[in-house]
Amino acid sequence: MTAGCQSLFVRLRRGVPYPPKEPVLSRVLIPGDPTVALTLRRSARARRFSLRVSRLDGQVTLTLPRWAAEADALAFAHDKADWLRRMVSDSVPLRQARIGATLPFLGQECRIVAANIRAPRVQDDRILVPPDPARLGTRLEAFFKLAARQRLHAATERHARTLGRTYRRITLRDTRSRWGSCTQDGSLMYSWRLVMAPESVLDYVAAHEVAHLAEMNHSPAFWAVVARLRPDFAADRSWLRRHGGALHAIRLRD
Repeated sequence: MTAGCQSLFVRLRRGVPYPPKEPVLSRVLIPGDPTVALTLRRSARARRFSLRVSRLDGQVTLTLPRWAAEADALAFAHDKADWLRRMVSDSVPLRQARIGATLPFLGQECRIVAANIRAPRVQDDRILVPPDPARLGTRLEAFFKLAARQRLHAATERHARTLGRTYRRITLRDTRSRWGSCTQDGSLMYSWRLVMAPESVLDYVAAHEVAHLAEMNHSPAFWAVVARLRPDFAADRSWLRRHGGALHAIRLRD
């Protein structure tokens, strides 16, 4: 269950030795209208320059071999600047959490409202938060993660009982490439951002990963297991494909 990106590549021949102790990651800007921010990533496996623009939030990564000159990589990026701007403009706009703004919780847009409380909680169509903007993002993230863990644990337990299967553990991450995964040893991973989606979508992802406990593939047999757990899963799968990028474009912290 993955999210894609747009990519451009150019092959290289090794022409210079490894630079001494260069950082693996760095940030640069390509000036223009608008300015494009690049994350430069050196990779021992790379044999060519590659540009990737995330469909989720428009972040741009320029990967280059360890032995390649940074100036050559930047020249490649500058040459593709128009393409980059088109791809970035097509991405979902970022949303920043702040008091007075709204955030989705279980598929409902809720307004963030300051209140005389110790920890965030949902009340009707509002997310009540302590009146401390400096800690707003940290508190909201902790709240979303706890809510996600509770609901994903309950959904996983229910689907695992239906299949008569057991799992090893559940972990939550803020993954950009997938909503969930299942390893050979039965360890399940979910994105905590699923708690922002409608609850039926969260339940579908739990069913999808639990189905891998029976079928470690995406064969017709696998989808038959998913359909057994969630007969109406197609609508939730479609929702995630259409709207999942918007969930990744939400920034709780700077």
